Amino acid sequence: MARILVMDDDALVRHSLRAVLEAAGYDVIEAADGKAGLRLHGEQGADLVIVDIFMPEQDGLEVIRTLRTEIPRPKIVAISGGGQTARSDMLTAAAAFGASRTLRKPFEPRELLAVIRDLLGER
Repeated sequence: MARILVMDDDALVRHSLRAVLEAAGYDVIEAADGKAGLRLHGEQGADLVIVDIFMPEQDGLEVIRTLRTEIPRPKIVAISGGGQTARSDMLTAAAAFGASRTLRKPFEPRELLAVIRDLLGER
């Protein structure tokens, strides 16, 4: 079973993602900010990280940059619900920093699961 780390400062988003991912059979850990998420990843590791771009302590771009130095490198899905222009620019930046995929909030659970399955090589 793959472990997925969800980093988002919005508790409702974290809990919703956890429910969807656990129902799909994944082991889920979560953090409310980038700093706590990186600490949790260091302690428990994750096969895939879902990271919100706009968070306190350390934003998603800083998290992606840090995770890209780790071995083995986790797959990273960057998500953002910022304003239309900011969202597009920040998701483009996330991809440039090394995010494996990006998703704009709101997204459908099936869309997220399809991305995760693809990144983890599942059918």
